Amino acid sequence: MKTNLIYDGSFEGLLSAVFYVYEYKLDTVSIVKREHAQASFFDTEEEVLTNLEKANRVWKGLSKKISAQGKKKLYKAYLSEITTIENTILYYIRRALNSENNIEKDFTDQQILEISKVSKKVDREKHRMDAFIRFRLTKDEMYFATIEPDFNVLPLNLDHFRKRYADQKWLIYDLKRKYGLYYNLAHVQTVTLNITPTINDETSALAYFSSEELLFQELWGNYFKSSNIASRKNMKLHIKHIPKRYWKYLSEKKF
Repeated sequence: MKTNLIYDGSFEGLLSAVFYVYEYKLDTVSIVKREHAQASFFDTEEEVLTNLEKANRVWKGLSKKISAQGKKKLYKAYLSEITTIENTILYYIRRALNSENNIEKDFTDQQILEISKVSKKVDREKHRMDAFIRFRLTKDEMYFATIEPDFNVLPLNLDHFRKRYADQKWLIYDLKRKYGLYYNLAHVQTVTLNITPTINDETSALAYFSSEELLFQELWGNYFKSSNIASRKNMKLHIKHIPKRYWKYLSEKKF
């Protein structure tokens, strides 16, 4: 019989569930987000409450077995939100804690390899967001941008934008996951707002953004179009470097 550990979806909650596995010496176990949990006649369910102290014990314990880079890979794998990634992470942690040798590059193990592959995918998405996010100045003098990345990479983008735009108030909002990061010139905080994708519609722009910003966006779009040389256009190469799913973030693509 398998034990399903239900957690709240946070990284600290996941680590709390890992601690629970060791605390109760569970063998056949699966860690599942509360939103994905499904009742089963053949499995037992336990809800694991997030416990920061226990989560920190797991995270610090890993420092004795894997590098800081290895821990970052686990965190990035968690941010992928791939179904069942929790169990791959659990497997990785178990192997790391039980092994006398560092297991980070044991790519003969398919689950160790999977963590490496997934973390690279999340890394690529993070760097694309760094490059493709476009801010717009709102009427209340704040720079605002929306994103809908494939993975939950916003926490990874934090340092990049805090350093690059340290002298400006800004808010980056993930429409898909319904939360954002707000920087008020002193510190960054996580916010949840009632924002819908319609905020990006041209018909709604005047309600949210300054007239100067809208004029700048139009001028930038016109410059982008006029600077293109039709005879040198290579759409295949262009799409390779800037996939179409990111065009909605780019102001130059709206004109």
